[in-house]
Amino acid sequence: MSISSALSSAVSGLAASSRAAEVVSSNLANVLTPGYGPRQLELETLGYGVPGVGITGITRVVDQGIIADRQAAGSELAYADTRARFLSDIARVIGTPDDPASLSGRLAAFEASLVSASANPDDPSSLQNAVLRAGELVGSLNTASSQVERQRTAADGQIARAVEDTNTLLGQIREINIRIANHGTSDHRAATLLDQRQGLVDQLSEFVPVRQVPRDNGTVALFTPGGAILLDGNAATLDFAPSNVVAPHMTLGNGLLSGLTINGVNVPPSGSNSPIGGGKLSALFSIRDDLAVDMQTQFDAVSRDMIERFQQAGLDPTRAPGDPGLFTDAGAAFDPLNEVGIAGRINVNTAVDPDQGGAFWRLRDGLGATVQGPAGNGTLLSQLTSALSAGQSLASGDLGGVARPAAGHFATLTSRLAQDRLTLDQSLSFATARQSELAEIELQNGVDSDAELQRLLVIEQAYSANARMIQTIDDMMQTLLRI
Repeated sequence: MSISSALSSAVSGLAASSRAAEVVSSNLANVLTPGYGPRQLELETLGYGVPGVGITGITRVVDQGIIADRQAAGSELAYADTRARFLSDIARVIGTPDDPASLSGRLAAFEASLVSASANPDDPSSLQNAVLRAGELVGSLNTASSQVERQRTAADGQIARAVEDTNTLLGQIREINIRIANHGTSDHRAATLLDQRQGLVDQLSEFVPVRQVPRDNGTVALFTPGGAILLDGNAATLDFAPSNVVAPHMTLGNGLLSGLTINGVNVPPSGSNSPIGGGKLSALFSIRDDLAVDMQTQFDAVSRDMIERFQQAGLDPTRAPGDPGLFTDAGAAFDPLNEVGIAGRINVNTAVDPDQGGAFWRLRDGLGATVQGPAGNGTLLSQLTSALSAGQSLASGDLGGVARPAAGHFATLTSRLAQDRLTLDQSLSFATARQSELAEIELQNGVDSDAELQRLLVIEQAYSANARMIQTIDDMMQTLLRI
């Protein structure tokens, strides 16, 4: 080997060692950086007649299979967590049977007040207590209905923000695809772009589950497991029209609420047939259009049952035909054709409310009574108590067609909500464990600081050897020149 060839080899070795040290330092600096893929310097022997080592590129070392599984688990976790939070909020409003302020507790207090009033019909305080307990019961039903309405309205607003964020992320990923295609995949800048793209896809997978398909020049296409094309060259556009308020009667089915379109095509936003099913966006649609609607239906069913128990013909002979009973639909008699949202409109008849021109004694003497009757006559109060405890099946909802007292229906409602929460909590626990495990596996495949430090020692030795080679060549050249 000539002196010039040796010098060329040593210089190429120094360049390779310098670049390798740069790669190792970058890896060590980003040990704790989420989404960072370890870099590895790719070297090759130069061709025949050209001594030395050449740098072919920098490879980003990641396990795409693990990343894909972790992103899918993240979508599942976002879906389960969003739905579980909704039921948790509803459960807090309903309360538990052991809580006097719960829905069941309010009904129990009202029933006990009727029993007490029927035993002491001449006691004005007993009559007053019964009316007050009735007001607390309808207040709880109103609050539960309002909470469902607020949750649906909030979900609708969050859908709009999720759609906007999804469109923004798709646009950003498209731009990075273009930059990667321009740079290629072999230099340090491309590896950084790949890190950025993975971070954006991670964010996108929270809203919509995605699958990455490699394309030319390091770019990727994004599809949902349900078959929707989100990005393939151009980014898809998701559209949604939010509503200011989502009332109980407003649904996707009757056209009063917006659905979702992808590139102008309507798609099912939730359910087994949805192409975007599995992420936060689908969960929000599920809350707005399914879970919350179902809860509203059950609240309406028990509210209707309460009204009809005290509105039945013959119960109160002083009440004129067509007049409301003890519980009203916003002051009027209940119409079965106008049931949706009745839980938010149920109220106590103003005839027994002194603040609205009524009197407590009408609870004893009849809602249509113009003068007080015998103070010791508790017949109507006993009948009201019997109406509340009588076995009666619900005319709507799906809490079961079994004839139960009012307390039985309220207990069934609470029990069903508890079962639904348990099911969703189990799904959430599984999704959390799966996502955590896959994230841990991904971290294990990340930067190994011990291995990087060992590699740095080897680089240092190689650098010293090449530097020594150059020093030796310099000494030889100086000797030849002196000769």
